[in-house]
Formats: sequence, structure tokens, C-alpha cells
Amino acid sequence: MRHLAERFAPGRHVINVCADRYHFMVGFAAAVLSGRVSLLPPTHTPEVVRQLTAFAPDVFCLTDEAGCDIDLPCMRYPPYEGDAHGLWPVPPIESDRTVAFVFTSGSTGVPVPHRKTWGRLVQCVRRGAARLALEGRPHAVLATVPPQHMYGFESSVLLPMHSGGALCAEHPFYPADICALLDSIPAPRALASTPIHLRALLDSQAQLPRADLIVCATAPLTQALALEAERRFHGPLMEIYGSTETGQLATRRTARELEWRLWPEIRLALEEGRAFASGGHLEQPTPLCDELELLEGGRFRLHGRLADLVNIAGKRSSLAYLTHQLTSIEGVLDGAFFFPGQSRADELGITRVAAAAVAPSLDAAHILAALRLRIDPVFLPRPLLLLERLPRNGTGKLPQQALRALLAHPLRRQA
Repeated sequence: MRHLAERFAPGRHVINVCADRYHFMVGFAAAVLSGRVSLLPPTHTPEVVRQLTAFAPDVFCLTDEAGCDIDLPCMRYPPYEGDAHGLWPVPPIESDRTVAFVFTSGSTGVPVPHRKTWGRLVQCVRRGAARLALEGRPHAVLATVPPQHMYGFESSVLLPMHSGGALCAEHPFYPADICALLDSIPAPRALASTPIHLRALLDSQAQLPRADLIVCATAPLTQALALEAERRFHGPLMEIYGSTETGQLATRRTARELEWRLWPEIRLALEEGRAFASGGHLEQPTPLCDELELLEGGRFRLHGRLADLVNIAGKRSSLAYLTHQLTSIEGVLDGAFFFPGQSRADELGITRVAAAAVAPSLDAAHILAALRLRIDPVFLPRPLLLLERLPRNGTGKLPQQALRALLAHPLRRQA
């Protein structure tokens, strides 16, 4: 870490895009120890990078790839040449020191920064380690999510650092690679993944190795998928609830329960129908983007994202529910409902929903007929796009703008 910290560019802010998770961890630690702040944006598109330079004009990029095309002053992760000074005592880190800004996509398209301090990050992941039963029994963690994502940052970098576990540097994508790497790790071992990656693993022909723990986040997991994952991996699956703004807040063992249990000291309250989280590692009450049903004993039920709610002709549903019904049709490998425009209503004030599906063996008429048996006809998608694959990002999420861009794709098949 000192070897890297002493070679950092002069700027105080750094975008760490190292693909090797160990390089990312060393880069983050070196930034903390040298008084720098890591910026973790949701993407690295030219427009987002341009906006970040307005937020931090001195920002530079740390990369371990030769072909990095980010339009910033770039520093290559240096080869380690040995430390002639021997062991370097780690200096104390003030708990209120700002060590990172994570960003969400604002309603205007400008990334919104959220400050993360060292003490509150550590408090959050230590609470998580206790909830995941990792205290006293550290695991090696293999993750299918990148370390630059808030969930990947917490679960695959900070969690091993603060639970005595081992960090796996690789970022595998294909099921065969994930299985081979997981099988090569000494037990106990944990797999940090997402619903879309777990689905691909379970649908593959790969021989699934044992996982002593599976951690899942980024989108609600169905109980059927959780049950199948526990059976095939021969280990418990814990689902994590949280957000970029708040970090991790709650867990549930989805195969056995539908209710979520909050981290100790975290509290939820409803204000004008919206849930706010406070206490614990949160600096201030923070609004949540989901519709929650608050229960006793620090528990709650999740009913979907507020932005997902659909109201057509007085009938209510949610994009998450409609998507679940679509992907439950035999032959549909992947799919999603979405609003076709920035505004939910068209020029006549009528709300419409669209959908995209990956179903090589089916045609649109078959899918629509199956949907008629599952959902009210007012929620049938207009249009329904049949695609070879959906534009998922590195964490398996489907950005709304990417889905809307499909409507202009000249090669789409539309119903």
C-alpha cells in the first residue's frame, strides 16, 4: 500500500477502475492512508466522467489495464518491487474521515454524490459479518460483482478486510469459470452474487461446487430460486437489502422467510407514506425507494420499488410483479417490463408498459397468450420485444435508459 501511495498522482480524488479485486483493494487502502478520496460512479461513460471532473477537478484514474480509454489523467497500477523499509505500521484512521463518494443517477442525469466515512463503512460491514455468522469463522469470498459497485465494495472488499477473511482477486463471469474458481478455494468459502448470475449458474450444465455461504443482492430474489440455490450449492443463502445511499441495512434467509431483519440500531419510520431509515451507520434519516410494510421486532416486508408502481385504468401492479410473471413462463430465459418513456403516460395521459424477453424457442404471440393467463390484460406490454439478450450491466441490473433504447433498435422483433 505504501509503495502505491507514494506513487500516486497529485490529485486528491481518484477513480479506481482496477479490474483485479486485489489491486482495487490496495488502491483503495493506499488512497485512504494517503488522505485521498475514492470516487465510485455507476458507470465510466464519457458524460459521467465529464460530470465527475466538475465535481472534483483534480480527479485522476487508477487502472491496471493497458487499454484504459477513460479521458482522465491515468496512472497504471505499478508492479511491486519489494519494500526496503520492511513492515509499515498502519496509521490510525479517523472514523469521521471521508474516504469515498458513491454516486447514484440523479433525475436530471447528473450523478448525485453520497459521502462515505471510514467509521460508518466499518460499522456497517462488521454488523454484516455478525449477521452472516462470519465472526470467528472467516470465509474466502469470491464475487461475481465488480468492487466498484456499492454491494461489491462492501461484500467482496470491506467484508473480508474486517472479518479476517480472504479476498479473491478474480471477477469471473461465465458459469464454468465461477465454478472452477469457487472449487479451487479452501473452505469455508462464500459466493457473493446477484439473482441474474445465480440463475445463469443454476441453468448451466456446470457441476456446482459446495458453497458454505451464498450472499445475494441488487434485486429481490424469488423463494424458488433461493431454494434451488441452497439445494444445488449445499449451503445457506442470505439475501441483503440496501442501497447505494444507505449501504447494507437488512438480511433474510430467503428460502425460509419472506420478512427482512434490520441491522442492529437501524430504525425505519414512515413519513407521508415513504419509508426512512436512520440510526446505526447512517449519518442522517435517509429515504428509501421501496414500498415497505413495517412489522414489529425490527422486521419488514418489501413490496417493490416506488418507481415500479403501475396504475392503469384504476388497477395497480408493479414492474417487479409483471416481470416475475413474464420470466415464469416456460421458455422465457430472461425478461423485464419497463416504462417506454421518461414519463409513464403517453400524450393522451394513458400509462403504458413495455417488455423485453429472451425466449429463443417462443414467438411473441405465445408469450402474450401465456401472459393473459397470468396478468390483467390492461398490463399486457405494448410493445413486446424479443431479443437475443438484455442489456444488463456488470451487476445484472437493467438501467431504464438502456431498456428504453431498445425501442429504437432497428433489429428488434416487436409484437
